[in-house]
Amino acid sequence: MQASDDARWDDVRVFLALHRERSLAAAGARVALDPSTLSRRLAALEESLGARLFDRTREGLVPTAAADGLLPAAEQMEAAHVRFTRDASGFEREAEGVVRLSVPPGIADAFVAPGLARLRARHPRIRLELDASVRVTDLTRREADLALRTIRPQTGELVMTRLGSSRWMPMTSKAIAARASPVKRWQDVDWIVWGDDLAGIPPARWLARHARAVEPVLKTSHIAAQVAAVREGVGVALLPLSYTRVDAVAPLRCSRALEPSLAELPVNETWLVGHNALRGVPRVAAVWDFLVEELGHFDGRT
Repeated sequence: MQASDDARWDDVRVFLALHRERSLAAAGARVALDPSTLSRRLAALEESLGARLFDRTREGLVPTAAADGLLPAAEQMEAAHVRFTRDASGFEREAEGVVRLSVPPGIADAFVAPGLARLRARHPRIRLELDASVRVTDLTRREADLALRTIRPQTGELVMTRLGSSRWMPMTSKAIAARASPVKRWQDVDWIVWGDDLAGIPPARWLARHARAVEPVLKTSHIAAQVAAVREGVGVALLPLSYTRVDAVAPLRCSRALEPSLAELPVNETWLVGHNALRGVPRVAAVWDFLVEELGHFDGRT
């Protein structure tokens, strides 16, 4: 194999995405290239190296022995690139530039986005890239600079602070909550539930245990749609109690007979997480302080 003397980091980045994702579409999403462009980039890389890196199959891309042999060196280059970028970021003296923030969809819609005008007023030279998806970004690989997580990460490379916790509760509109009698059976509720793609999350598992025989009035994994439907009186959804701070929703009144199942409702913790090496960078520190200020009392308790 004749390796090129001028191998570029961008080629290595493409190679790593393909090796990890095993498909052109998924790898393209990771490196912001469409599949056809990525296919041409792969062909050019293989030609420059004089070796086939991936077998194209119906199931996706299968790394060859050559690709597996190059992987350790590629990962070393990635680690060096992360260190280079981290150290260069340390030269900043003012809070300016791009900060990439990863936030679960519901928290992004209801709590982060509404406060961004205040961040911009305080730091007009910061530009925020907000990833509001359920995908867990890898902070150690610089897929994001900061993240809000509902599970505490277990790693020594990250710094984190707990912003609070909130119990999930059956929520209805404030108007209905004010006039409705206490519910005696979960089967009597018009439920709004999660889609099958999120059937494994704790609130969906609670619904599967306690309202399994109920035909839902709405099924959606989009939490903003759930909140809007609850607010307009469509039905009842499990939502973190913290949503009562920002929307016209309220806990459903329940009879004492339902207290045992209410005690099983899950509790979300919210953690602000960042890479230890970036914590002191002015643009990252500014967004960190803003999030602590905005969400530092992110509590909802029964």
